[in-house]
Amino acid sequence: MDQSPPVLPELKNLRDSIDNIDAAIIHMLAERFRCTQRVGVLKAEHKLPPADPARETRQVARLRELASTAQLDPDFAEKYLAFVVREVIRYHEAAARELSEKAG
Repeated sequence: MDQSPPVLPELKNLRDSIDNIDAAIIHMLAERFRCTQRVGVLKAEHKLPPADPARETRQVARLRELASTAQLDPDFAEKYLAFVVREVIRYHEAAARELSEKAG
């Protein structure tokens, strides 16, 4: 006989909401990366450095404040941003290399 309790309707509703939120996050990240890819191309075309430490510092402070206001751990928000920035810089470096190779 199955000893596990039946899944409560509220649990299913919460899981459905979580699934919807995850889908929205993925779509927002995709849009964010489309924008940052264009930034990478612009930086490469204008010979700007892939990283912008001053902007990153401002973004960390901004996201930590947003997280705090939203009752999310600011350290988590900072870790998220660090991960995203690493990926963005990696793309910007690749865009610069690609443009340099095309130029000759």
